[in-house]
Amino acid sequence: QVQLVESGGGLVQPGGSLRLSCEVSGISFSRSTMGWYRQAPGKQRELVAVITWGGGTNYANSVKGRFTISRDNAKNTVYLQMNSLKPEDTAVYYCKVETVFGMSANYWGRGTQVTVSS
Repeated sequence: QVQLVESGGGLVQPGGSLRLSCEVSGISFSRSTMGWYRQAPGKQRELVAVITWGGGTNYANSVKGRFTISRDNAKNTVYLQMNSLKPEDTAVYYCKVETVFGMSANYWGRGTQVTVSS
């Protein structure tokens, strides 16, 4: 059974930082491409960042230079370091298994709330 458990969300002031974690079980994590998504109220879910099993990364334009995606294969965990947070970053953040051994996958976590407000 594949499980993804996100943590690290919370309330932070504008300009602050948070680090999200997503622990994955039930798949070959080291051979998986992982993604972070977010969904704000009334908006569609959007891709925030992706990291391949080889460590390559890609980011949405809105978070480039502020967010960093990383992974620790020994801990089966993917991270999203979020700096210089803005109110428009407020959303539920989800992690997703994009591919496993290069084959498309569609496993999601339940999400963690991030609220940026003064």
